[in-house]
This record gives sequence, structure tokens and C-alpha cells, in this order.
Amino acid sequence: MKPLPPVMPGSLPREQRVAAIRDALEAVLSPVALEITDDSHRHAGHAGARDGRGHFSVDIVSEIFAGKSPVARHRAIYAALGGLMETDIHALSIRARTPAEAGVGS
Repeated sequence: MKPLPPVMPGSLPREQRVAAIRDALEAVLSPVALEITDDSHRHAGHAGARDGRGHFSVDIVSEIFAGKSPVARHRAIYAALGGLMETDIHALSIRARTPAEAGVGS
């Protein structure tokens, strides 16, 4: 069995990361729908994952994205995640839509 990668100083235990991402996004972006997937297992041995940070996918639907470009939506997500991007998240796949785009709440 391979040893686990080291955990960066200030990072959360792996089992708490999805909840921390959820809390950060909900607090700032008030999503009407939010799915977070930990894809770290699919990147075992990846050079960028050696420091212990994880790979995640986020599918988020929020009214806050209305009128914003895809780049602005991603920036809002990165800002909401703050320090988690430095301590716990190595890679983040993002799908950010408005409720109208997602067909939610119509």
C-alpha cells in the first residue's frame, strides 16, 4: 500500500474538505443547487497531487451568476473558496449556471 501524500500545513483532513467547500460556496453564493464531487482518487500519483491537496468538481446554480461571464463566475467561486484553494484544493472543475440556464425554479 502506498503511503498517503503529505498534508499541507493548514489543510483540513480529507474527509472534511467537501463540507468546507460546500460551506464556503453556500455562505457567499447562495446556490439553489450545488453538487461537489471529490475526484482525488482519479488523480493518485499525479505530480500536482503530491502535496496532499485534492481534485474536485463543482456544479453550482446561483442567481448571482446572472449577467456574469463564465470567467467572472469562476472568479466568484475562487474568491468564495479563498484559502481552501491554497491549502486543500489542487484542481477544481467548475460548472456554474443561473437557475434559468439550469432549468431550476422556473
